[in-house]
Amino acid sequence: MSSQRTTWFKSSYSGQNGECIEVRRRTAGIDVRDSKDQPGPVVAVGAVAWRSFLAGVE
Repeated sequence: MSSQRTTWFKSSYSGQNGECIEVRRRTAGIDVRDSKDQPGPVVAVGAVAWRSFLAGVE
């Protein structure tokens, strides 16, 4: 896993209901976490898989 990390952010489409995920970009892809459990688990997703996911939900 790359040591180059950026800050966590939520989508501008996130509501105020607290049911959000946060994303952090890294060189080889992104990390995803539950905004309500910030010290909890992080899912690392490779760049190709993330692009495929985004293409499927757009």
